[in-house]
Amino acid sequence: MKIFHKKKLIANKVKLCDAFFSKSKGLMFSRRLRKRDALIFVADREGRMETTIHMFFVFFAIDVVWLDKDKKVVDKRENIKPFTPLIIPEKPAEYVVELPKNTARHINRGDILKFVDR
Repeated sequence: MKIFHKKKLIANKVKLCDAFFSKSKGLMFSRRLRKRDALIFVADREGRMETTIHMFFVFFAIDVVWLDKDKKVVDKRENIKPFTPLIIPEKPAEYVVELPKNTARHINRGDILKFVDR
């Protein structure tokens, strides 16, 4: 899968986390994300608590973008530090996209991200 923002490729090595174990593990105890890496978490339904994340046992900073069911950006946080306890999106979301630090700087609320299968 690839992720595009305004026709620009932002990730081409994407891990889809839609099962219980992959959602639970996320980036804990993982290596640092490389350029063009991403994780997409898919919630069972759109909501704020369903897409709340933490950074326990993640040893590097990341950018996070929350998307609604139409893949429109509803919130974004840049440079989230390791071991941050709770990061709650401002608005309900269905997708959480975790990206390497400094990847989301040109992404704004209201933008649309496009997921494309290979």
